[in-house]
Amino acid sequence: MTDKETLDLLVQKNRALRDEISKVIVGQTEAVDSLLVALFTGGHCLLLGVPGLAKTLMVSTLARTLGLTFSRIQFTPDLMPSDITGSEILDQQRQMQFLRGPVFAGIVLADEINRTPPKTQAALLEAMQEHRVTIGGTTYPLPDPFFVLATQNPIEQEGTYPLPEAQLDRFMFNIRLDYPSFSEEVDIVRRTTGGSTPNPQTILTAEEILQCQASIRRMPVADNVLEYAVGLVTRTRPVNQNTPDIQKYISYGAGPRASQYLIMGAKTHAALAGKYSPDIEDVKAVAFNVLRHRIVRNYYAEAEGISTDDIVRSLLDENK
Repeated sequence: MTDKETLDLLVQKNRALRDEISKVIVGQTEAVDSLLVALFTGGHCLLLGVPGLAKTLMVSTLARTLGLTFSRIQFTPDLMPSDITGSEILDQQRQMQFLRGPVFAGIVLADEINRTPPKTQAALLEAMQEHRVTIGGTTYPLPDPFFVLATQNPIEQEGTYPLPEAQLDRFMFNIRLDYPSFSEEVDIVRRTTGGSTPNPQTILTAEEILQCQASIRRMPVADNVLEYAVGLVTRTRPVNQNTPDIQKYISYGAGPRASQYLIMGAKTHAALAGKYSPDIEDVKAVAFNVLRHRIVRNYYAEAEGISTDDIVRSLLDENK
């Protein structure tokens, strides 16, 4: 199958995926779209939202429609790295045997990742980066595709261990989930308090996902789109003299990985829309999810109530 045929098929599969997910998840259209963009790009996501917004249900439904194995890890202060990766035990024949941990799944939900100490956080983040786990000198590959979704509660911060910026940078997207609208919440209550339980069907296989990811990666990108993405990222840095109004609110800006994710996200956004090459609008469509967790605000921004989204919005408005 050619890349064009694969991308044409992806558009059809994307519609079917959204239809199946909507059988279970009411609303949250932007969040679902962002998850699909990250998935077909091959990136990991951080989900930020208050409890009760169906984050876990959304991820498990996504795994079911994609035919991927799913595991959920509840992060707690006493969670150990071996509880994630697995450990070696002595079997009845007195041989060392490796018991795989929950990280060995196609989609892993790291629930409330900021509730566990940095040592345990690092065990998952290493797996995300390397796509493998090393135990007792032996390396075990993780499934392919491998997709980590981590959640954080933005309200309750007492007793948490916030992820350092260097570790946040490993997440392609930071997706914010909002409350549903009144009509959506009425529909949610109607569905969840009734007797029937929807059963979404599998739309894609792991092999098809990998094929789509490869075709997306080979999509051509015009020079002006590349330059726009890199220019957007460099303007988040305090050392850049072209953004004096924004510069006073930023301590640290986004690194080169943000430029890479902007282009890869733009490629996937374009592919899901039926295009064969991304344009600047596709870069803008993924800019908030890529940049909001890569910009470190300073005291002046916090004092004036300037959020990272406000900074990204200003940068996008400068280049309309």
